[in-house]
Amino acid sequence: MLIRRQFVFGATAYGVLAPALVACSSSASEQEAARALRRPAALMAGDAAALRRELVRYAALAPSSHNTQCWRFQIQDSSIAIAPDWSRRCPAVDPDDHHLFVSLGCATENLAQAALANGLKTNALLQPDDRIVCSLEPTKAMESPMFRAIADRQCTRADYDGKPLTNDELRLLERAGTGDGVSMQLLTDRQATESVLEYVVAGNTAQMNDAAFITELKSWIRFNAADALSTGDGLFAATSGNPAVPSWLGSPMMSLFFTPKSENEKYARQIRNSAGIAVFVSKQNNKAHWVEVGRCYERFALQATALGIRNAMLNQPVEVPAVRAQFAAWLGLETSTQRPDLVVRFGRGPAAPLSMRRPVQAILI
Repeated sequence: MLIRRQFVFGATAYGVLAPALVACSSSASEQEAARALRRPAALMAGDAAALRRELVRYAALAPSSHNTQCWRFQIQDSSIAIAPDWSRRCPAVDPDDHHLFVSLGCATENLAQAALANGLKTNALLQPDDRIVCSLEPTKAMESPMFRAIADRQCTRADYDGKPLTNDELRLLERAGTGDGVSMQLLTDRQATESVLEYVVAGNTAQMNDAAFITELKSWIRFNAADALSTGDGLFAATSGNPAVPSWLGSPMMSLFFTPKSENEKYARQIRNSAGIAVFVSKQNNKAHWVEVGRCYERFALQATALGIRNAMLNQPVEVPAVRAQFAAWLGLETSTQRPDLVVRFGRGPAAPLSMRRPVQAILI
């Protein structure tokens, strides 16, 4: 997901409520369904229609804000169009739809990687009606490590091991995360990451004191496996290491234990056990560059996955306008044109449960 959120109920609360949660805590069925959506389909040679549906399935494994999966796909003979699904926008956290277009960029990159692995070259162009039209032309098939990482890529919102990456690994990540009009700053110095933490705390505190933000966030949380399976979207509690709870209990528990103090302490710990922080910066603040940021971030995430490196968003500094302006100045950006788009921590750590996806037929136009 493009916006990082994990809610913490607290050890004391969980200990008190654990007996009541046992019946709701299993996510085996949800995880089997999530894994099934990531398995390659068996394709018949020459079945172009089935191949294009498979390309859509790969594209839809991309990250999106709150796992809203804010896209629709239109398959044509020589192209696949990716359109925004405006019913899934998040106006509280993303009022200018920046994250939405970054999400479309992530899906575009997945589609391009999957197409190339299946002998098709793409050229993606953002249209005036906000669709991204990806042309498909025959070429030599090349199955890259990035393509093979699509099914396993995840935003891992957990503690990392605190160990640094090698210079070669950092160079590969930087190369993957840089694109047309998009640069990336890799921050591995402790003083720099502590400064980023200050902006994370400032943004997080502002958001958690915003009732509209909290209401919107709760609407996308799936507190148990049944809810995650029925919707196929949203933030399943188990992906953040939290216990599954009945829907009726989740929201009041979150109101009690999801506090600025607990969240800020968690982010401080997680930034300090990360290998570094990547900041994606676009040269122009417009939709075309936001899409390109998404493509660059997805390449970064796929390259990281191929190397066994985890990543997760820390986007508070870029989501609160007042904090974003201060953050941009600290980064030394030309604030009249350049925009800090995404903030991502990275490092090695354990895998987390996979998030759900809606079936292909639900996202086709």
